[in-house]
Amino acid sequence: MSEQRESRIGNPRRRVKLAAGLFWADYAVLGAQIRELEEAGADWIHIEVRDGHYMQFAMPRGGIDILEAARQSTSLEIEAQLQMMRPTQDQLRQMIEAGVDLISLPIETSGETIVENIFFVKEHGIKVGVWGWEGIPLGNFEPLLPFVDIVEYETWYPFWTPPQAGRSPHIVNPTFGKQLNQLHQMLKAAGLDSQVDLMMDGGVNAGNCAEFVKQGMTVAEMSSPLLKGPQGKFQPGTGEIGAAVARVRQALDAAGERYRMEKTLI
Repeated sequence: MSEQRESRIGNPRRRVKLAAGLFWADYAVLGAQIRELEEAGADWIHIEVRDGHYMQFAMPRGGIDILEAARQSTSLEIEAQLQMMRPTQDQLRQMIEAGVDLISLPIETSGETIVENIFFVKEHGIKVGVWGWEGIPLGNFEPLLPFVDIVEYETWYPFWTPPQAGRSPHIVNPTFGKQLNQLHQMLKAAGLDSQVDLMMDGGVNAGNCAEFVKQGMTVAEMSSPLLKGPQGKFQPGTGEIGAAVARVRQALDAAGERYRMEKTLI
């Protein structure tokens, strides 16, 4: 962070947090969009870092240059969620040097290096998380819970379908809330539900967020609801980004008041 403040990562509270994803950002005006997200009340900036080999992503995305540009544009914490095949410690070091505050490691593709890399990140004094797509065995998260600040679970994405204007491309299956609650119960059983955040990544919005707060979500990651609408990507200076964040913030606050105590579910 460019200025010292209490970290918002890994400190679940009654107030549900908002991680603003940059997937749908307009890179021609990236800095201005990030500044408006911060001014409107986002809790941190979420950047997907892709190596061009992971999943069906044919091109890299969210590289060191984007991390550095984001760092220069905000005092908020910045997350690098790694969508990569076997991230190396040299790559982790480059991201840390670029100014990130949280690195979220991919469970599926880190293999036997996952615990080693968790502690490598922690040793450098920044936050660390683990993440996975819907459908991976939830038991894969359990042995890692004592070592991380955040657990991230992502809805699936039909990559063969062109995205539609004004909506998230993610699919929220009816079973997703149950799986999210299973992760919450794992954290609770380990005595960590007041220390480790639980993020829902993709498909969550102002209209459905209460359903997932009820299941244990403490952080909502959103990009589409904050940065685009039926007419395309929101532009800085129009008030669209601020209004979008306000809508989401109001819904998250109401859900937190209804379903959460200070540090856990009611």
